[in-house]
Amino acid sequence: MANRWLQPIGILIVVAAATVACARADRREPTAAPPASTAVSVAPGTRVEEITSSGQARRYRLRVSTKYQSGKPAPLVVNLHGYNSNAEQQENVSQMSVKADAVGFIVVHPEGLGEPQSWKFANRTEGASDVAFIRDLIRRLSSRFSIDANRVYATGISNGAEMSYRLMCDLSDTIAAAGLVSGGYPPFKDCSPTRAVPVVVFHGTADNLLSYEGRPPLMLPVREWAASWAARNGCAAKSQVTFQKGEVTGETWGGCRDNADVTLYTISGKGHSWPGSNMPASITTQDIHATDVIWDFFAAHPKK
Repeated sequence: MANRWLQPIGILIVVAAATVACARADRREPTAAPPASTAVSVAPGTRVEEITSSGQARRYRLRVSTKYQSGKPAPLVVNLHGYNSNAEQQENVSQMSVKADAVGFIVVHPEGLGEPQSWKFANRTEGASDVAFIRDLIRRLSSRFSIDANRVYATGISNGAEMSYRLMCDLSDTIAAAGLVSGGYPPFKDCSPTRAVPVVVFHGTADNLLSYEGRPPLMLPVREWAASWAARNGCAAKSQVTFQKGEVTGETWGGCRDNADVTLYTISGKGHSWPGSNMPASITTQDIHATDVIWDFFAAHPKK
């Protein structure tokens, strides 16, 4: 199943689009905060729904936690699938809905468009509709459920991690923090967040689809990108090792503005996968469980 997340030809498409995006920056106005909720009681469980955004019908897979209570503000996690994947696969691989039930948050798995399905995160003209879709989806869910506006988060794998990176740039007034798994990170010249956004990143050194060493100048090496985001957040210039187990080393840039920490988990010898998942053992570590760590990071980083 791993090879469905992001095919090599897809990488070439998205990184080429990134070059165009960087050359033709197009800043958008900051997004307003989600509207006040008029939440009603909703039965827990998973459902597939649609919303019209930018004139298109867009689908998403919604999991309402069994612990959700109308009138009690709950966190919302936007969980984005990879290239040539879909919402159901992302739900199954990440097991974020299981975590939502255990902890008590709402998780939504949006669907990309196209054949194959993907997120147009790099080109601002093409990608505007995907950013608008996520913005509209957050607004819709905030109007239906008791969503805590200070605890709206974005995560995803591969192309979904890249789209989450775009949301850190374009929806920083809404997205409290992000979790990026096995993504590729262009040096966006048009990234102007309105606040420091905390982020936790996972990447294998043997990822042969989106290399840990990047593809300069189209994609930065992963550690270089993490350090550059830490500098953007006003963090200490030097990271500290904060986790070490087996194949995994975690380092954190702390002392950041508004507690906007940046943490990178480097997985030695593993590939393009979601750590701790049921993806093939040859590419996936069990020394850390990304879903658990992402949630703990989110819980520690509400919007300031």
